[in-house]
Amino acid sequence: MTRDGTLRLLTRDVGGALSLTLVILILLIAAFAPMLAPSDPFATDLMAIMQPPGGDYLWGTDGQGRDILSRCIMGLRVTLFMGLASLIAGGVLGAALGFAAAFYRRLDGLIMRLMDVMLSFPAILFGLALAAIFGPGLTSVIIALAISTVPLMARIVRGAALVVMGLDYIEAARATGMSDMRLIWRHVAPNCLSPIFVFATLRLGQVILLGSALTFLGLGAQPPTAELGAMAAQGRNFLFIAPHISVIPSLSIFVVVLAFNVLGDALRDALDPRLRS
Repeated sequence: MTRDGTLRLLTRDVGGALSLTLVILILLIAAFAPMLAPSDPFATDLMAIMQPPGGDYLWGTDGQGRDILSRCIMGLRVTLFMGLASLIAGGVLGAALGFAAAFYRRLDGLIMRLMDVMLSFPAILFGLALAAIFGPGLTSVIIALAISTVPLMARIVRGAALVVMGLDYIEAARATGMSDMRLIWRHVAPNCLSPIFVFATLRLGQVILLGSALTFLGLGAQPPTAELGAMAAQGRNFLFIAPHISVIPSLSIFVVVLAFNVLGDALRDALDPRLRS
């Protein structure tokens, strides 16, 4: 199916169209965060500590008198960077291992058993281990999320590549003497893009949620960095007197994750001919 046809099917679904619009809006807000933030996200106003939403501060202020709206806008950028960086790093390595496992059968058993071992360790455990070694910070969370993404991507790519490699034109390409790398790059990889894109969209929502959870536990971005998970954690001491400090960043995480998950489901439906029929 052409790119235009996929986009047309995607936008025909109400959920797909809304989620695509919301994802584009989220990306634009993150890209232009410094210009969109109404005030300095790090500036404190001691006269407006824990102010509820409304008035001079649309989304209220936190325990240090900082504008929550501005911090959410800047925090969205940090949270998306964390998710995209870990997804790209883990996705590239996982895809390479998946193609190698599918193309070189001698390596298949070794690579997939290694992926099984990696799958037995949750991302939070990786985060704790890396935080103990390198100290808490955004880099430790990105590495932990990337490591947890590798085996999942490897399994997806291996399965898709095995299907493509069973087609007749792959055997014809082999018969012409085409090199392995050229065969993978020119014929196998392009025909595996659909499941990779679907998985990447769904996985991005998952790594954002996992990364926010790790940051909530104190393993990720450290103060005064504006990050949605850290903002939710900083407001937990004020839940009974100023719940908006935690609730608003938590709702922001919920909206971002929901947008990517719904978009991933709609993209899967648009790319899968069996579901379309």
